[in-house]
Amino acid sequence: MKKTIAIAGATGFIGKWLIDRYKNEFNITALSRNKVLNNNQGPVKWKQVDLYSISSTTEVLSEVDVAIYLVHSMMPSTRLNQGSFEDTDILLADNFSRAAEKCKLKQIIYVGGILPKDEQTISKHLQSRYEVEKTLGSRTTPLTSIRAGIIIGPNGSSFRIVQKLVKNLPVMACPEWTKSLNQPIDILDALKIIKSCIGNEKVYNKPLEIGGDQIITYMDLLKITAKKMNKKRLIFSLSFITVGLSKLWVSLITGTSKFLVSPLIESLKHKMTLNSDNSIDFSINYISVEDSVEKALNCKERIPINPEFVNVKKEKNTVRSVQRIANPSNRSTEFVARIYPIWLTKTFANILNANFDGKYIKFNFLSILLLELKVIKSRSDEKRQLFFITGGLLVKRTEIGWLEFRSVLDNKYLIAGIHEFVPRLPWFFYKYTQAKVHLIVMKQFEKFLLKVPKKYSRNIKKS
Repeated sequence: MKKTIAIAGATGFIGKWLIDRYKNEFNITALSRNKVLNNNQGPVKWKQVDLYSISSTTEVLSEVDVAIYLVHSMMPSTRLNQGSFEDTDILLADNFSRAAEKCKLKQIIYVGGILPKDEQTISKHLQSRYEVEKTLGSRTTPLTSIRAGIIIGPNGSSFRIVQKLVKNLPVMACPEWTKSLNQPIDILDALKIIKSCIGNEKVYNKPLEIGGDQIITYMDLLKITAKKMNKKRLIFSLSFITVGLSKLWVSLITGTSKFLVSPLIESLKHKMTLNSDNSIDFSINYISVEDSVEKALNCKERIPINPEFVNVKKEKNTVRSVQRIANPSNRSTEFVARIYPIWLTKTFANILNANFDGKYIKFNFLSILLLELKVIKSRSDEKRQLFFITGGLLVKRTEIGWLEFRSVLDNKYLIAGIHEFVPRLPWFFYKYTQAKVHLIVMKQFEKFLLKVPKKYSRNIKKS
């Protein structure tokens, strides 16, 4: 009997190839934030999902055996996104982990990055991948974490950047970090490994580092690519070129979004070779780097493409804010939800009055209701407090937005998230007033939580 596999991040490089190669071996549910125009894709069933929503994620994972998680640094999905990619990624991973546990999935397979083998400070990109790995594996669903370096293949984002650099630059003065070592792997070899892990109990709750059998530098990869493209290129290194400068010129030369270039460049400074303790012999005849580059440049087979999606008119002025708050005192989300309005009222000397009666948090300026939040107890727990945005002068739409406090990474951090909020204020005015004030308030609230006075703790216990 075929296993049912859900692929989160199905429209990406690896997702498209997985669907193309194994659509007849598994019942594949491909997940996308957008609705497919024609869902008659043979054995592949496309489902629309909002990964920011636990209920939406749970709905699409029902009746699924194994989920493959390929979500990385999602592009902004609202007009204003306040928050870093790493905070967003950890929130999405926590949603997915919760939904997988509720649906009793047999396994999550996550494709992340190899952890560095040097003493440099780990990049935000790789640190985020590791946090996502830990979050996905924080509940009862077994996790198989596949850590990879560069994956070479047609239309792969990393290799496409290499290709464009070689094409556009006759002379390449490369930063010193291009001498860092890596073990690239061909997309087809990576797919074989992913497939072999599906339902394989030997790799449950185990990190696997994968790569080809050649260790090369990034500069070597540029030279090999130039040779395969029949381009004569002068490629050498200069030590004074910084990572920041590298991001700028790579983005300009290749025409690639800074959202893709920045995390990639940050990771390239690390030595990313395989750790024997985290590797398994998959009995694969690995494709050489030279042949992999040749195949990526001159692919003789059909390159997988995404289906056509429906253009849906959405609310234009939506806001998402995801803020991470340090939580060294292991405060519960219920404590945080209750103390937040108390602190806010004290901070603004009762000019802004915030009150939580156990059902609603109401923010008032004098007698004017600015914002009303309704706690959703049926979907709240000790690690998450959920509030729907239900009214107030500052709100334009009251049927789509929500606020939450969430604990992540064993309660080491709290996430304060606002989703799909639609402000009533004119956009320009909102962006430079209310939005800015929110960020300042959350920073001050974090400082407050680091040293909560005992009197506040007593107030919480009494309420």
